[in-house]
Amino acid sequence: MSLRGTREVRENYQIFRLTGLLDAFSEPAFRKVIGNCIDEGPKNLILVLAQIDFIDSSGLGALVQLVKKAQTGGGSLQVVTNPRVTQTVKLVRLEKFLSLQPSVEVALENLKQ
Repeated sequence: MSLRGTREVRENYQIFRLTGLLDAFSEPAFRKVIGNCIDEGPKNLILVLAQIDFIDSSGLGALVQLVKKAQTGGGSLQVVTNPRVTQTVKLVRLEKFLSLQPSVEVALENLKQ
């Protein structure tokens, strides 16, 4: 598979550290796995995409769906990104909606608010 990752569950949040490609091939499994983890809880998620080499429109679509799912469940989803992913997200003007963060530490601070 083109996308790999780890999941770390804490008291009030989950962190996913992903590497590889978030594209049309990996998107269905990515959306299903993360969606199931939102259902299981905790409802606050941090997706670390700093090691993602490529994201396409299907990957962006999955992120939008997952943000909506987290918010509907009373949680939040923040994305820690790298310059390549940030550039792609900004092209479609989703940087605010996807809560792009420069680091896990900043994302954790935002959870505490």
